[in-house]
Amino acid sequence: MKLLMHICCANCGLYPIKTLTEKGIALTGLWFNPNIHPYAEYSLRFNAVKQLQNLWQLDVDYIDYYGIKEFIQRTGNGGENRCRICYEMRLDKTAQKAKEDGADAFTTSLLVSPYQKFDVIIEVGREMEKKHSVQFYYEDFRPGWKQGVELSRKLGLYRQKYCGCIYSEMERHMKKNQGSEGQRVKA
Repeated sequence: MKLLMHICCANCGLYPIKTLTEKGIALTGLWFNPNIHPYAEYSLRFNAVKQLQNLWQLDVDYIDYYGIKEFIQRTGNGGENRCRICYEMRLDKTAQKAKEDGADAFTTSLLVSPYQKFDVIIEVGREMEKKHSVQFYYEDFRPGWKQGVELSRKLGLYRQKYCGCIYSEMERHMKKNQGSEGQRVKA
């Protein structure tokens, strides 16, 4: 099978890449993540994928597009469906490229993260499968999450602290501030 895999970041790519290649699947990676903010974070993740590509001699295509303005417009400034829309943006482009490149199927490294909306990713993948007439390959890679984290540390890859979008970064800081405010009150 010839498979195009959307890679959200190097860390999330590790376990799925290892698992799929061990199964004998011919894998090409695709970097397309217009959701990542700020640009410095985008660059760190982009460079980590390039580092992994060199370490493991991977075949990776890059659509280097910092599309934060489009992402914010399409997600309704952080509306409730922002994750679904984000998945749609990335999987639509991946399915389109898979079709253009003659791949048998497409997938995403997002399927490894326990922090992502697994069922929504599958729904969106199936929608893109119909739209582009190319199979969506899905597998529950989440059991390998910790193995990927350990491997990432061993390889010295950049490890991010949030999903990537401006909204998840904001929520991360809000939680951190709420926790520290609670500690100050107790002291």
